[in-house]
Amino acid sequence: MDPEELRMILLPVFLVILLIGHSNSILANDGIHDNKMEGEEQEWTMVEKNGNQFMVNGQPFYVNGFNTYWLMVFAADESTRGKVTEVFQQASSVGLTVCRTWAFNDGQWRALQKSPSVYDEQVFKALDFVISEAKKFKIRLILSLVNNWDGYGGKQQYVKWGKDAGLNLTSNDDFFSHPTLKTYYKAHVKAVLNRVNTFNNITYKEDPTIFAWELMNEPRCESDPSGDKLQAWIEEMAVYVKSLDPKHLVEIGLEGFYGPSTPNKVQFNPNTYAQQVGTDFIRNHQVLGIDFASVHIYPDSWISQSISDSHIQFTKSWMQSHIDDAENYLKMPVIFAEYGVSAKDPGYNSTFRDALINTVYKTILNSTRKGGSGGGSLLWQLFPDGTEYMDDGYAIILSKSASTSDIISLHSARLKTFNSLCSMKCHWGCKKKHPIETFLYHDEL
Repeated sequence: MDPEELRMILLPVFLVILLIGHSNSILANDGIHDNKMEGEEQEWTMVEKNGNQFMVNGQPFYVNGFNTYWLMVFAADESTRGKVTEVFQQASSVGLTVCRTWAFNDGQWRALQKSPSVYDEQVFKALDFVISEAKKFKIRLILSLVNNWDGYGGKQQYVKWGKDAGLNLTSNDDFFSHPTLKTYYKAHVKAVLNRVNTFNNITYKEDPTIFAWELMNEPRCESDPSGDKLQAWIEEMAVYVKSLDPKHLVEIGLEGFYGPSTPNKVQFNPNTYAQQVGTDFIRNHQVLGIDFASVHIYPDSWISQSISDSHIQFTKSWMQSHIDDAENYLKMPVIFAEYGVSAKDPGYNSTFRDALINTVYKTILNSTRKGGSGGGSLLWQLFPDGTEYMDDGYAIILSKSASTSDIISLHSARLKTFNSLCSMKCHWGCKKKHPIETFLYHDEL
């Protein structure tokens, strides 16, 4: 047997041996619904932020998570609803604890919002189901509230609604500035946050299953490269969300591009175009009401489609730059909320995908071990069996990806150990030592 394969097998065993007797809660999640959960409702508490760390029940909460954007739409149809349960079960089986998904579908097929403030109750019940089902598998949700892109409606649908109402609109970026369109968006935010779940009778804004609200998926405002228009929108909407729901965390949904406020940082951008799309990583995240930073990682979209070692090097420097900024300037955690590589890329193979995931995980762990701002990462994207027809090239189907599944499980076990052994007052950069460090700090994943 290859020594690396042997090590991958033995390390989790070593973990379990060390932890037996320390705490039953530390053992890796087996993905099976724990029937005792109903009696432990008080332990399912809100995720909070303390400085540059996420906290749950007074302990750090480092995130290993995933994206599956279509959960609500699949849950709206009885014939596909089971896939929602499947993806949560499979994610839980490899220790994933957070899922990012859409809480919007505007004016499209199976729309949640058919027209401004007009909702399809069956689709809203589908979102209820997603939230209720996530809790069964102890998975928390980051819910995004609108799309920058056309998929599932997006800002262009809001502009279309505005034009249909007789407004004189000239650009999809009018979404960020026109008072009526901002009113449409706020009404949607209010409808979602105040929704009472029909499965558990919990109002969304009171539900700890929701990790955070995301203002928008990948906002860009290319009509204003100065960034002022998008900045004003973020400032207004962050405060508005917090006014309705001060309990949950809020993030923007940015890709992480550096903008005009930090000319010394634009060298880290993947290309020169990135600084002209109206976003500004540091400035945007200094807004009142924003609790943590979000960054995406797509070297195959931003640098070159052909697979290259330069993608790995970019990923390392891109992540480290944002972790440093989150610690030194923003004083908040950062989540790398989307990352992946497309199987459609020239030169793609699963070994490269594993190397990219390992790079993300190792960079996170290097921050975690120092009590740093690297709060976690979310794969794009996890699919259950039988949904290949939805694959955009980035889908990971765990049953068909044994090596990737092992890498995810190992990282989940490491983060679970950090979360369990370390209290708020003890960063891993302190002098506290534990034999488990051999497992946690092993140089190579």
